[in-house]
Amino acid sequence: MVRHRLERAMHTLLIIDPQNDFCDRQGTLFVPGAAEDMQRLAGFVHSARSQLGEIVVTMDSHPSVAIERPTFWRRADGQPVAPFTQITHAQVAAGEYAPIDASLRGEVLSYLQALEAQGRYKLMVWPVHCVIGAWGHNIHGPVFDAVGEWERQVQRGAFKALKGQNPLTEQYSAVRAEVPRADDPRTQTDHELIEKCRPRTGLLIVAGEAASHCVSATLEDLFEAFSDEEIRRVVLLEDCMSPVTGFESHARTCLDRSVALGARTLTSARALIEIAAN
Repeated sequence: MVRHRLERAMHTLLIIDPQNDFCDRQGTLFVPGAAEDMQRLAGFVHSARSQLGEIVVTMDSHPSVAIERPTFWRRADGQPVAPFTQITHAQVAAGEYAPIDASLRGEVLSYLQALEAQGRYKLMVWPVHCVIGAWGHNIHGPVFDAVGEWERQVQRGAFKALKGQNPLTEQYSAVRAEVPRADDPRTQTDHELIEKCRPRTGLLIVAGEAASHCVSATLEDLFEAFSDEEIRRVVLLEDCMSPVTGFESHARTCLDRSVALGARTLTSARALIEIAAN
């Protein structure tokens, strides 16, 4: 007699920028709460690994000198620009700030004009973080170990997507840069990433740092590419993401917007119960 059994739903886990510079207290852009977020996420991956058909990990991946870093800028008096300084097109046009490489001034002005016209962000100068090859670029230990355990179980690697490699455009979203460049495909829409994340049958479960910036921007771009039904298959692990200090309202807006579109927010413990039942 042939026995028929229902196949268990397999889910995709999207982990956004689970890197030392965000998640370790020694990181250059530590997000308060991120260390605990990643411990919970590692526990989730360990417990849910048999229900995870795909793990996608995005990684902020920067050169040491780039447009959103203090190493790129000087003030009008020649002094350095401090981290967490916002720089606008009007300020650069007025000479308050300038790129250290003066030959880039025209390109920088064009970039800032295009960035501000979109209305999502103005340029923020962040501490130097997630430099490719540095300790801060590495995946935070507990998550690295948990994902590695899943990789050994399924006998293939997690899908890893690097973002932010071009020094002349910012990239919060893993899907595309804030101002994509025609001369650099890395800054343009990552269709492979979108398809890896698209929840056709099971859930897309999302965690990572920071909820106020890279999680928010990535979700906004993914939702633009997803159908209404696919958005309803998205679950945000609300206890596995935290905001940058001072940007708590941005994180709240991200969660509220996601729920309004049809996604859900769950704790990692509640999500485990739900996927175990399916």
